[in-house]
Amino acid sequence: MAVIPRVPFALVAVAVVVLAIVLPAAAQAPAPAPSSDGTSIDQGIAYVLMLVALVLTYLIHPLDASSPYKLF
Repeated sequence: MAVIPRVPFALVAVAVVVLAIVLPAAAQAPAPAPSSDGTSIDQGIAYVLMLVALVLTYLIHPLDASSPYKLF
């Protein structure tokens, strides 16, 4: 039985793995730059406003609960 030298075999194995990763990626066309139609910006602004409303609610609520006036 023939003995395969370890160093060249490891070198070939690494080269095969690198080529298996690089060649399919090189064959694909470059993707166009992502563009925003404004909906993600609007959604981000809405999340920030809802977070501000939540923080204000929890900041104002203890003051309202400890006031001497019965509102409800």
